[in-house]
Amino acid sequence: MGKPDRAGPEGGRLGNRSRKGVRDGILFENRGRRGHGDGMAGLWEKTSLWLAQGLGVGRLPFAPGTWGAALGVVWCMALLAGGSFWLYLAGIFCSCAASVYLCGRAEAMLGEKDPGSVVLDEIIALPISFLPFVAAAWWRNGALPGPGSLCEKNGPLIGLTVFVLFRLFDILKPWPVKQSQALPGGWGITADDVLAAIYTAAVAWVVLRLFQRHTLGSRAGWHLLQVESF
Repeated sequence: MGKPDRAGPEGGRLGNRSRKGVRDGILFENRGRRGHGDGMAGLWEKTSLWLAQGLGVGRLPFAPGTWGAALGVVWCMALLAGGSFWLYLAGIFCSCAASVYLCGRAEAMLGEKDPGSVVLDEIIALPISFLPFVAAAWWRNGALPGPGSLCEKNGPLIGLTVFVLFRLFDILKPWPVKQSQALPGGWGITADDVLAAIYTAAVAWVVLRLFQRHTLGSRAGWHLLQVESF
């Protein structure tokens, strides 16, 4: 689910989610030391938790949700490297299924609803947020933009815009994003981020359509969001 990266009651202290993320890792490590992490089953538990925590970034002591979303941009670039639009879509569906399973396992292992350290849900949502841009480029050119397209020319502006929109919807949780959190286990953890990504994709698509029809960018610089940047 969304991790709103808020500050604690005192400016110099970690936010609640960040403290929970660090605590989650410590609790699970202590559990392993007490004999619950032995053998192949224990190794799979640790691996599952590590994946659900976004290769460990969820244990960072500040802004775990933002770091998870940043890693999601890297995941999007990895899917673009596949060079196939259908592979891109398959990666989205498979990673969503993996998030439901792994985040649900992590929640059960840590014994806590929506653990703050679990950020796989943010990671898998970012390719959905970029989907309108990717689909438009594929439809127009017959090929996916390369992974480096997010790092050159106008790609960084598109990436920043999508990133900020996703974090905004993930934190504000308009209907039905917040309501989806009531779903059980990994379904609730994953669904709200997927819905926030759909909101982001919809806004990105509106912007894309607008700037295909108009040339307002010469006045405000927003022409850099045109699909040709991919």
